[in-house]
Amino acid sequence: MLKKILLGLGVVLILIQFFRPEKNESNDNTNSLSTKYKVPEDVNHLLKVSCNDCHSNKTEYPWYSNVQPVAWFLNDHVVDGKKHLNFSNFTKLPLAIQYHKFEEIVEMVEEKEMPIPSYTYFGLHPEANLTQEQQDQILDWSKAQMAYLKATYPADSLVRKPRPKK
Repeated sequence: MLKKILLGLGVVLILIQFFRPEKNESNDNTNSLSTKYKVPEDVNHLLKVSCNDCHSNKTEYPWYSNVQPVAWFLNDHVVDGKKHLNFSNFTKLPLAIQYHKFEEIVEMVEEKEMPIPSYTYFGLHPEANLTQEQQDQILDWSKAQMAYLKATYPADSLVRKPRPKK
């Protein structure tokens, strides 16, 4: 009976290798954050190694992303990450949402919720383990962008409009 179960599992593992999610490799940066905002090289590097795999249109996939069901797990993280924040489509958003996204970056970094712990488990992506100094660089940059928006645009354009009640 155990042999049949193991054989069945083996067949399932082989079959699921043929069902792969689409990879996030378009690299379309037409509306990228850097087209409107100044991103210093040190901050750009930190965003690249700790954020962009899940929050841009270009994911650098590790070798194990070619093995199912890991690819599905990774795809779910990327899709969810881009739903919350996509640096590649950042400037398409209304100003109020852009401002709010900078607020969220500050909140997530201050609360050490990003990058998510599973991104660095088992020594994966060690460069994404941000030091306090690196976190401060991202925080200072994000707050500077918020100040830039406040100084450049009318205050009411930076306030999110309430959603209509259903």
